[in-house]
Amino acid sequence: MEKQQKSSHVVLVMVTFQGHITPMLQLASILHSKGFSITIVHPEFNSPNPSNHPEFTFISIPDKLTESHFSDKDAASPVWNLNKNCAAPLQQCLEKILHSLHHIAAVIYDTLMYSAQPITEDLGLLGIVLRTGSATTMLFYPAFSQLDGEHFVYEIKSPELQALQLNRLRALLSQNATKAMTEVRVAFANVLKRSSAIIVNSMEFLELEALSKVKQYFPAPIITIGPLHKLAPAICSSLLTEDDKCISWLNKQAPKSVIYVSFGSIVNFDKQELIEIAWGLSNSKQPFLWVVRPGMVRGSEWIESLPNGFEESVGERGCIVKWAPQKEVLAHAAVGGFWTHSGWNSTIESICEGVPMLCRPFFGDQHLNTSSICNVWKIGLELQNLERGNIERTIKRLMVDMEGNGIRKRAIDLKEKAAFYVMEEGSTSCSLNMLIKHILSV
Repeated sequence: MEKQQKSSHVVLVMVTFQGHITPMLQLASILHSKGFSITIVHPEFNSPNPSNHPEFTFISIPDKLTESHFSDKDAASPVWNLNKNCAAPLQQCLEKILHSLHHIAAVIYDTLMYSAQPITEDLGLLGIVLRTGSATTMLFYPAFSQLDGEHFVYEIKSPELQALQLNRLRALLSQNATKAMTEVRVAFANVLKRSSAIIVNSMEFLELEALSKVKQYFPAPIITIGPLHKLAPAICSSLLTEDDKCISWLNKQAPKSVIYVSFGSIVNFDKQELIEIAWGLSNSKQPFLWVVRPGMVRGSEWIESLPNGFEESVGERGCIVKWAPQKEVLAHAAVGGFWTHSGWNSTIESICEGVPMLCRPFFGDQHLNTSSICNVWKIGLELQNLERGNIERTIKRLMVDMEGNGIRKRAIDLKEKAAFYVMEEGSTSCSLNMLIKHILSV
């Protein structure tokens, strides 16, 4: 597609959580490569480094958030506070940009910054929402859009969607839902109904049945542009310093022998869970690359809570780092499995490299992603509990046993489909052209 004139200006409203920064920056890079000039508006908390992206204009707005607002036990409260605190500054910021430029082609905002949609409506701007999770998660929103959503029952005849066990997962997500969580979910559903378009970081073939059902609920066009990390040039988006020395360690390992272990940028667990994971990895006898973020283990700075004798039992077979260059790790020939929390970015990156997954979801859409991985695509196994014997057995099922061979073959097949999907004239190119036409339509 021909590049657009630089006067076509798009404002992206970013939420500065790691799993949301990356896809928004990737989308910004893709649009910039098509000729759009880009302004990124973001909360002050976890501000990205503008010097890493000199092609964009960054504007921070006050959010009044501190580390004390965040807890892995209550993911909704910081989102609710973010919208409450940022709504007025965001409106003022967009008004200033509009006054300066006289025209904004579109405002693309993260679903978590749902306060952006009514602001775009007030200013007469085109509001487009970016879903950083799967399209399948939107199947829950008809239930969440009702305050009595606990009584919503899915009547789905498709075998693929039945395999997701949606009613069980909805009940799981509804357990112990806080007032903030309920309000945030209702807000998510409402903005999806009101936005002019919905961008999803996915591939249509991957979620075909879910997309068909979702399109019945939401009037706006749903544009699957993904995987974003394969379309965008390499960008620096990590809030943590990546330890690339682990690549040298991987270079010494046999092909498909290593299980890569990473639970993302938010998950925390207690010391006993760390101990069970450690012994499970040790007893599996598989080489492993394990990401343990500083502060990830409650009450510990890093890995001082590892059990006595663990390092001796593992020796050179294990490598522990504070953060890893994940896309490079997953593409490495030595990696044969990925033990993941099933966050959507990790899921789609693993699919694109044909790496089968061992899934241990902790909260939110991770449970639904796990169901897709294990029950629909059948490219992974779910780890039901963090007990060392169970961990050892499940790692061996994935990495060594015949069962794992079938899973690995399906993962490779899905990788090949994904590669075809992102070809120059493939479906992703058509979706991107659709988005550009939508932006320029006003």
